[in-house]
Formats: sequence, structure tokens, C-alpha cells
Amino acid sequence: MQIISSAISIKKLQEMAEKMFGNIVKAVVDVEKEVIAIDADLHADEEALLLENGSNQNNLWGINLYPAETDDNFIEYDSIINLRPSFGNKTRGVGDEKIRKKIKKIVEKLIVR
Repeated sequence: MQIISSAISIKKLQEMAEKMFGNIVKAVVDVEKEVIAIDADLHADEEALLLENGSNQNNLWGINLYPAETDDNFIEYDSIINLRPSFGNKTRGVGDEKIRKKIKKIVEKLIVR
């Protein structure tokens, strides 16, 4: 498990996927600090790592990355940590389009295809 703040290659992401789940890398994005925690079995573990490193809970969103996919299939906005009824997010997805766009921008900056 690690926090990335500078770009990594899609090849590195594929290697992570192969050793974990085969085709998927779980990740948590801090939309304020513009960093991503990756390479863990659970989004909750990545969330905890970011919180330990000064992130604010309201800025953390769980996603899944599919290194072999392209376009809209590369990022899946789905994680149990996204359930935040008090914040207005009542599903495992990311309901706010602005937040999804910010997540996508951060992922595109930090994962070089």
C-alpha cells in the first residue's frame, strides 16, 4: 500500500492488479491534496493510510481502476467508503459530477497511459 503524489506508469498499475485481484486496483483519491492511495485489499485500508497522513474524511473517495480498460471503463466510482448520507452521498458511487470530474483529472495526472 502506498500514496502516490507523482506519476506512475500504467504498467506499474497492471503489475499491482495482477498480484492483487487480476484486473483491478482499488484506490482512494484525496480530491483536496490530489494524491491517491493504491495497492491494498480494501478501500478502508487506503482511507486509513490517507487519514493518518493528514487527509480530511470529506475529501476521500473510493474508486476501482481497470488498467486494461480504456476511456470511461478505466475508472469505476464504487466503494463502500463512499456511502455518506450526512454528506449527501447515499450510494456506493460518487453522486456529484464535479467530484467525479476532479477524481478523473487526478487519476489522469498520476497514472501515465
